[in-house]
Amino acid sequence: MAKRPWSPEEDAEVSSAKRPRYGPTDRLSALSDELVLRTLSFLPISNLVVCHRLSRRLCTLSSDSQLWKSAYYNRFVRPRASRIPGIRDQGASSASLLYSSRISKWLKDDHLVKGGNETNWKKQYKLRHNWSKGSCYVSEIQISERPSLPPMLVRLYEDIVITADKPYGLRAWIMKGSQRLLASLDLNLDGGKEEVWDAPTSLAIDTSSSNVSSLRTSVGFADGRFGVYALNKEDGNLKCQYIHAASSNGTVSAIAYAAPYLVTMTDAQLLSLYSFSPHSTDADFIRDPPRLLASLKSHTAWPPLTLSIRASSSSIIISIAYALPTYLSGWSVGLQELRISTEGTVIHSRLTSATTQGFTPLFASSSGFTTPTSEIDETQPRSARRGALPPLTKPTSLSYSHPYLLASHPDNTLTLYLVQSNDTDLVITDGSRLWGHTSSVSGAHVGDRGKAVSVSAHGGEIRVWELEGGISSTSSKKRAAAGQASIQIRPEPKKSERRSGASGMSVDRLERQRSHCGQAVDETSTTRDWVGFDEEKVVVLREKGQGTQALVVYDFS
Repeated sequence: MAKRPWSPEEDAEVSSAKRPRYGPTDRLSALSDELVLRTLSFLPISNLVVCHRLSRRLCTLSSDSQLWKSAYYNRFVRPRASRIPGIRDQGASSASLLYSSRISKWLKDDHLVKGGNETNWKKQYKLRHNWSKGSCYVSEIQISERPSLPPMLVRLYEDIVITADKPYGLRAWIMKGSQRLLASLDLNLDGGKEEVWDAPTSLAIDTSSSNVSSLRTSVGFADGRFGVYALNKEDGNLKCQYIHAASSNGTVSAIAYAAPYLVTMTDAQLLSLYSFSPHSTDADFIRDPPRLLASLKSHTAWPPLTLSIRASSSSIIISIAYALPTYLSGWSVGLQELRISTEGTVIHSRLTSATTQGFTPLFASSSGFTTPTSEIDETQPRSARRGALPPLTKPTSLSYSHPYLLASHPDNTLTLYLVQSNDTDLVITDGSRLWGHTSSVSGAHVGDRGKAVSVSAHGGEIRVWELEGGISSTSSKKRAAAGQASIQIRPEPKKSERRSGASGMSVDRLERQRSHCGQAVDETSTTRDWVGFDEEKVVVLREKGQGTQALVVYDFS
């Protein structure tokens, strides 16, 4: 079939019928940076992250600190403010909940506002987002090739982990960047003379010091000794400043240190408060022995227990949280607060417990800590209770950071108590049971901003708890009873690489990120009753089947 001949007139008609094509008009580039920032402030976080990949200008503007500061407030600060009584009753539309740069509106996150331009708000948002999702990197550092008896002691403070045991002595590990051993010291060396001591049984870090280049620690021993040690972070030098003589009062089961004051607790339930010379702690060696300010005896403080000490210009406040056995209602907790003058005089003592009305402790004496010379005043029992809890098993660990007192139990649960304190009274509210773990809870730790982390004895199950409002509302109690009040951290390797920005906060280093020893995380290992955390990471002491011990680091940054 022959083709139809081409006609110029028909081609002209078709060309004229075609619609003209116009290129896309870039209206956004003509706007000023201020208008673009205003526009970006209305975008959700997922779209804001996408802007990072559009152009260099939008990448810079979408990373603006004020955008992320506002997003941080609206997601993490504002919901907490809405739970505060008074503000909560006014309704969510109250103007008091709107975004504000005033420090008073930021509650316990005010330290970020005080940081000024040094605060990376995008990084802080990403960090909190990872905590809320349980998303993190995992690495492991092998620290011992054989088990330690008694168990190894571990403490974490500002990217430094301090470990103490008999075979390896006192060691400092740096957790930031390349995880490595920073310094070590043989605990059997005293003034150049080798002497065989008993094993370390308690460990504490002085968190009250303003010296950023030095970290002071104290160690208690099974023979009643205790020592003070100083770590120089800059040159990695760890040295012994003072060793106290052995004592017949028994093993130092707990210790707390806030220079120049140090408090110890022995297995014989003897509490001792010491005071060093104010200027001696800054020296290389403490030559003058400390002065014993007070010695008090208890008949009701059962392990596990925790000590804390706060010092002011006129007095020292010691808080002792301990387990307390009761008739029929199982185990409970008790708390005593001692205020002692700098001269060693007991100003007052306040004692309280969470025992239910109608049940009494197993021991008739409930006088707490007493002195041979004077009787300590105590608070009277409370007249009303909200109701009895189911029988509680003996706690496996206690952690106290006012106002939260958290106990872990071998029956897969935790109990949260709220401590109410004023000038005249000290009260522990009835505990709130927290469910979520699938095996015995071996350890728990409460931070200073209402966050807690707990770890199970087997399987490496770790949960993060937000304690604010945990026992104040009916909905929070229902979530706790249903096991929905926590976030489980169990990272798994993913095929895709981690994306940049706040939307790609995945876990992808479980297999390929190893420590210097080249060991992978073992899910069948056993946790040795210790877990600690800071703003960026969770550190767990884990023991494997062969007895080797390792620090497992969950990094949320």
